[in-house]
Amino acid sequence: METTTPARPGIRTEIILVLGLSLGASAVYSVVSLVAKLTAGKALADQSATLNASQAPGRPWLDLTYQLLGIGFAVLPAFFAVHLLRRDDPDALRTTRRPVFDLVTGAGLAALIGIPGLALYIGARALGLNASVVPAALPEVWWAVPVLILAAVQNAVLEEVVVVGYLMTRLRELRMRLPLVIATSALLRGSYHLYQGFGAFVGNAIMGLVFGYLYSRTRRVWPLIIAHALLDIVAFVGWTLGGNKLVH
Repeated sequence: METTTPARPGIRTEIILVLGLSLGASAVYSVVSLVAKLTAGKALADQSATLNASQAPGRPWLDLTYQLLGIGFAVLPAFFAVHLLRRDDPDALRTTRRPVFDLVTGAGLAALIGIPGLALYIGARALGLNASVVPAALPEVWWAVPVLILAAVQNAVLEEVVVVGYLMTRLRELRMRLPLVIATSALLRGSYHLYQGFGAFVGNAIMGLVFGYLYSRTRRVWPLIIAHALLDIVAFVGWTLGGNKLVH
């Protein structure tokens, strides 16, 4: 992945601010959460990490409002990152329309990452290196599945745009070598999953290496968004429709 955009003053500060307002902050909280789990007086494997929990138990319409607000505001850093890139380069992250390529590549990536990822999670749980992950804990309401799908898409857009599209572009503008750029992106991805345990860190870091390499070759972020969204939809919706009986 080559870039001809010259590095400009303040780019390092911009990176810190963008990450500090989004996934960098999540990484810090995740580290603190892991420390809290490790010092809680019981084994990590006996603890849990819950995603997509109810925000207003017993008040479904208020809960729905909170869920939609959370999803909407959480995705804004991705649009901000795109705005910053395109302010300097109007063609940043713009690619020709290749929907079939993006869908096929995304689905293939989801399968490539999803199956080994599940095996890694089971192994990490068996070794006591990961908490039990509860992908969704919404009440039985009509909007649960649509909200979970929206949450999955939000996660995918935020992470792939910020951690891959934005961060890798900016680091290359700082003349950082490509292998180090990919590794930095992957380590950041792993770090904000540490609240789930060490297995989640390793699994997501490996996913980051694969996604970063693919982006460096194709300069396309859509396959990554599609793959990530599919993985989360299967986890969130599958858990909910499966009666919370999937492997955990």
